[in-house]
Amino acid sequence: MKSIVLAEKPSVAKELARVLGCTERHKSHFEGSRYVVTWALGHLVTLAEPEDYDTKYKTWNLEDLPMLPQTMRLKVMRETSQQYRAIEQLCKRGDLSELIIATDAGREGELVARWIMELVRWRKPFKRLWISSQTDQAIREGFSRLKPGADYNGLYASAVCRAEADWLIGLNVTRALTSKYNAQLAAGRVQTPTLAMMMEREREIADFRSVPYWTVTADFGTLKAKWRRGEQHDGRLYDEAEAKELAAKLSRAKAAVETVRMIEKQEPQPLAYDLTELQRDANRKLGFSAKMTSTVLQRLYEQHKLVTYPRTDSRYLSADIVPTFKNRLHTIAVGPYAPLVAPLTRKPLQVTKRFVDDSKVTDHHAIIPTEQVVILNALSVEERKLYDLIVRRFTSLFYPAYRYAETSVVINAGGEKLFAKGVVPKENGWRDVYGTGGVVDAGEEDEEAGGTATDSAEDRAASSQKLPELSKGQSLQVRSAVPTSQRTLPPGRYTEAGLLSRMEKHHLGTPATRADIIEKLLQTETVERKMNRIVPTAKGKQLIELVSNELRSPDLTAKWEQELERIARGQGNAAAFMDDIRRQTTRLVQQVKMSSQEYKPHNLTSSKCPECGANLLERKGKRGKSLVCSNRECEYHRMAEPALTFKRCPQCHKRMELHEGKAGKYVQCKSCNVIEKLDESSPGGRVGRKQQEKLIESYSDNESLSSGLGDALRAALEKRNQD
Repeated sequence: MKSIVLAEKPSVAKELARVLGCTERHKSHFEGSRYVVTWALGHLVTLAEPEDYDTKYKTWNLEDLPMLPQTMRLKVMRETSQQYRAIEQLCKRGDLSELIIATDAGREGELVARWIMELVRWRKPFKRLWISSQTDQAIREGFSRLKPGADYNGLYASAVCRAEADWLIGLNVTRALTSKYNAQLAAGRVQTPTLAMMMEREREIADFRSVPYWTVTADFGTLKAKWRRGEQHDGRLYDEAEAKELAAKLSRAKAAVETVRMIEKQEPQPLAYDLTELQRDANRKLGFSAKMTSTVLQRLYEQHKLVTYPRTDSRYLSADIVPTFKNRLHTIAVGPYAPLVAPLTRKPLQVTKRFVDDSKVTDHHAIIPTEQVVILNALSVEERKLYDLIVRRFTSLFYPAYRYAETSVVINAGGEKLFAKGVVPKENGWRDVYGTGGVVDAGEEDEEAGGTATDSAEDRAASSQKLPELSKGQSLQVRSAVPTSQRTLPPGRYTEAGLLSRMEKHHLGTPATRADIIEKLLQTETVERKMNRIVPTAKGKQLIELVSNELRSPDLTAKWEQELERIARGQGNAAAFMDDIRRQTTRLVQQVKMSSQEYKPHNLTSSKCPECGANLLERKGKRGKSLVCSNRECEYHRMAEPALTFKRCPQCHKRMELHEGKAGKYVQCKSCNVIEKLDESSPGGRVGRKQQEKLIESYSDNESLSSGLGDALRAALEKRNQD
């Protein structure tokens, strides 16, 4: 008898088959003497659409809501139905005694497999492959200690609850808003409170009123000290005259050291990465979006097998992998990492409970390098950069803490107190891995705190300077004292790193879903990227006002996420959770129905629909901007900008724009002004000189084209004649 192995992707199935010795390759599976390895294509099965329950739901009507099926149905996804049918046929084979779930070891991976098993009616035993890396050794070890499938029933129940809750709340509230306000308005149990947090920051910025303030710094030649009223005072004065008077007083005053205090401090190495922390660091240091980090990390995990399971929420390592640490370090000791690893491999590793703690490891330990041999030149630029972050963070775990001496000095000048602080590194420790020496890495700052003011360069210098030898009572000469003008600043808008921090703090989503939530907000045009910040759009600002306070609150969504975690651990009640979600759905839809709020489309143009006369809406799509009729009953649609074709310019090889004029369709290169006619006689053929002259004559007076196109065409023809 054989076992059927169900992987999540063809690439993973191929690797599993190779390791398991399944050499017979078929269209939809691999086969060997003991195993049949097949694959899903992500989700092959999904929750049924509303119209699958009742044909009336094909039309979006407010009076038909809420949609609350008593039992949620499953359906095969049409796009991948061929692979599902293949798996269904395999599962009917009489020589298969058990199924091994080998999808991603997480909530979503469990759902992929279980829904397939449910639809094919698998009733035979099943087991679970639960591994944290895709190396050959990890795969062999994983198959040697397969776990009972029933051990993950809680994880499956949690995944079902999450999917059904998103269906019920997301589809119902989205349909309610869209139907009531005749606009594409999407809402959900995670994306809406995430948007609400950004809107709260916008309100803080709008309400903020900047005020000037002054600080006074005294220069003693060998050090600088900042005036403060006391130890806890921030040193700000809000009266310019008072600041100038204080500076003048200090300039004339005799000064003496009042106290000198030196403290030995140490800063331990940062913990290993979980997905959210890695996404934050990649955004701050590399400029990667959260989604890009997830995509690149998945390639490092699946394709290159260089890192452990990526979608983890743990920053700790488990005791069972401690014996592998030396091998992992030997493996990464290449290129720039060799001199960093060399000192570690010559002596026993310092392993402490600071980063190895089974009690703090969830389903998967932190992201670290595997024992797979690495060829750095085989990685893309993005892969190399992300791998660098992971390798350095792992290596730094075995370095000592950064040790430094912090000296604080209080100086009395004419009865006024001046404060200075100096830092002297004693041992760079783990900071040597990053080459930062004793300099604080700005990338480690908390991105979520906007702040109402910033320190000046003088303030920072006063707190990190190298102080001379000083003793209590020592006299000092004030060389100068000057007031510095500054202004309070509003909180900053969120970077992706800051937004991820806030989502994590409020338990919005999981490490595996937060990047997708941000992307969904971007795709629905409720937020947009401006430079490296994420800002709500006019649509997002209106949408948040239309949604009930209940759905906006991150506290409620966080409570749901925590309950899903309890269900996954076998401690929660799935039926009670879903009953609560159904009641919540009914309330949310009713609130939309009863609302007296108005919505004004942010993208409404002054252009009229040629078919029904309604105003046209401007929308952004993958092929550029388009204009669609605001009347939902009308299907008028046209591109607002020229669509890009797959035809390449013969000169610069960029994609050419599709246009249509009196003489028919043609393509034009925006950069080179090369034009090629598209018609039945010469589809995509190069335009000759006479044809080019005709095109100029035909298209230059076409009202739908820009006024400068004719001039551009003539200029292009003249240039061609000169050549």
